[in-house]
Amino acid sequence: MTAAVDPVTLEVIRNALTAIAEEMSLVIMRSARSPLLREAGDLSSAVTDADGHLVAQGRDVPMHLGVMSFTVREFLKRVPKERLAPGDVWFMNLPEVGGNHLPDVKAIRPIFAGGTVRAFAVNLAHWADIGGAVPGSYVPHATDAWQEGLRISPLRLFAMAGPDREKLDFVLANVRGAAEREGDILAQMAATRAAEIRLDQLFAEHGIDTVLAAIAAINDRAEAQMRAAIAQVPDGTYAGEDWLDDDGSGRERIAVRVKVRVSGDEATFDFSDTDDAVPGPVNTTPFITAASVFYVAKALLGPDIQPSGGCYRPLKVVTRRGSVLDPGVGKPVVGGNHETSQRVADAIFRALEPALPGRASAGGPTTSGLVLFGGRRADGVWTTLYEVHGGGEGARADRDGMPVIRVHMSNVMNTPAEVIEAEYPIRVECQKLRSRSGGRGRHRGGDGLHREYRVMCRDMSVTSMFERRLVPPYGLHGGECGAPFRVTITRAGGCAEDMPGKASVRLDTGDLVTVESCGGGGYGAVAGKT
Repeated sequence: MTAAVDPVTLEVIRNALTAIAEEMSLVIMRSARSPLLREAGDLSSAVTDADGHLVAQGRDVPMHLGVMSFTVREFLKRVPKERLAPGDVWFMNLPEVGGNHLPDVKAIRPIFAGGTVRAFAVNLAHWADIGGAVPGSYVPHATDAWQEGLRISPLRLFAMAGPDREKLDFVLANVRGAAEREGDILAQMAATRAAEIRLDQLFAEHGIDTVLAAIAAINDRAEAQMRAAIAQVPDGTYAGEDWLDDDGSGRERIAVRVKVRVSGDEATFDFSDTDDAVPGPVNTTPFITAASVFYVAKALLGPDIQPSGGCYRPLKVVTRRGSVLDPGVGKPVVGGNHETSQRVADAIFRALEPALPGRASAGGPTTSGLVLFGGRRADGVWTTLYEVHGGGEGARADRDGMPVIRVHMSNVMNTPAEVIEAEYPIRVECQKLRSRSGGRGRHRGGDGLHREYRVMCRDMSVTSMFERRLVPPYGLHGGECGAPFRVTITRAGGCAEDMPGKASVRLDTGDLVTVESCGGGGYGAVAGKT
């Protein structure tokens, strides 16, 4: 551990840095225009050191936070520190530049102290639309990245003098709901400004050298704690796999395979045997793969360790170029962000469960359960309801699973029915538990959700992007699988149709969309059953 910072000061600075990241997220939620941010909280925030290594993060979305461990580092490869100035706020969403998918747009502000870049404030917000072929920018039939929306390479939208109106107008001209998007952009900028103010105060109170020494010590301590946790796992190679339902283009049961090699106080996660990249939008980036690895390592091995660059030093992630986890530039990735990331996490959990008995739960709602409505109000303004749906938690060795919850890589809230009905031409007609949808076992999986949406306007689109429809949540140690995810469209005339997991369908006045999210898997054999 780096010396020169006493333990009390170290804890004060560590908690201050975490509070700064959490304040950023609160600023966005209190000032954004879109319900997706201010109600559902589909956003995350972090503080990094001057080289882009994670120092602190908010209590946000694991898939975002893991990706932001790389975002600033990749940004600095394109925009060196010499080009940065106080007041800059840069925006970008390229998957290949420390990213995940196009709707998740990152805002990066360099923090100066003593005339030098000392840290970065970075936040990620899911824009309800980033352009592309379908309202909401989820294109189930996409076969390349450019169909999915506007690709923003690092772009400085704000400087000390204020917004760069020409660049901002260029971005807004290429997305639906420009006024709402501008409000969200301003919220992201304001959040980084709040972080800058707090970091300025921290540097002034403790001194630049002390804060930098504390950051180094935070990383060193987290590394030592993670190494100690890995050392408790028996050495060996552990294999696991899980499957995507399909890619929306006809390819079914796409395998994600991992071999976890534990040697002393280090672990390697090798995904080389994962299936090849697919035509549809469930490919993902190596950054998302690493985010899932980081999450599982923290959850299973060291939940109390400070999430930081040091925490992840003992972990090595290997992907194969050309696979669904490392497809290269140009492949569509919008669903891979929250669907394939969950397959990665489940594959690792299944691999490590024999080495860490009793710590893992059975399969749960490891899908966003996304159903996205897009249309125009009577005044012609675009509206996009991006709604995710939790399901039943997998049962554990010591208890039943909880109903209607989100697990692992997701941590987004639902939009209240009152907000939906106030802001969109949609009526929520029913919301209840999907009774008995959890898998049976010694401990039963949690129940899923039943929710119904009635369309109250002409010509609205509904787009799905969810998993666990064909491959249900798995049971453990003899427990039964949970009920699979299901979405049904009932036309105003009474005809009902099952909606695929990746599709876009036109709706009309009076049509009803019923979402039945998956139940969790059971744990242990049912009494009297072998």
